[in-house]
Amino acid sequence: MVKINLKSKIREVPDFPKKGILFYDITTLLKDPKGLKSTIDEMYNLVKGKKIDKVVAIESRGFIFAVPLALKLGAGFVLVRKPGKLPAETISEAYTLEYGSNTLEMHKDAIEEGESVLIIDDLLATGGTMAAAINLVEKRGGEVKSVLCLVELTFLKGRDLLKGYDVQSLITYDK
Repeated sequence: MVKINLKSKIREVPDFPKKGILFYDITTLLKDPKGLKSTIDEMYNLVKGKKIDKVVAIESRGFIFAVPLALKLGAGFVLVRKPGKLPAETISEAYTLEYGSNTLEMHKDAIEEGESVLIIDDLLATGGTMAAAINLVEKRGGEVKSVLCLVELTFLKGRDLLKGYDVQSLITYDK
């Protein structure tokens, strides 16, 4: 099997969502069947030896990768969403990001005490969103085995906020 250069499949959009921000648009990767399959396969290869009970994904692009990974791992799938999007009792965690702040929520009964968890998102930037998701999982007694992202903006030093966790990404941008 030929390895696909995933980075070459990502479109760079300047000044989005605001002037001075360079947005890495993964929709160009997602529309390519070979690129999408390669992405899921490469993510799976990074975590396949770990015991994972639940794959937790952050709204919304994290969901794209989490469901096929959960199926391949034989694990359940848990949604982490913005406030007011989940119908049952939730727990919440506030966080800051590159250009503002927000809150994440997860169903209170989504994670059981002692479950092994993989958390996935499309992007690791400053680390605030991922740190909030980790806190939600740990509030419920879950054990975060790995953190996985498609894209990492290393110049924003998000890993620094996630010290002590197994953090992996498929694509990095240094500036």
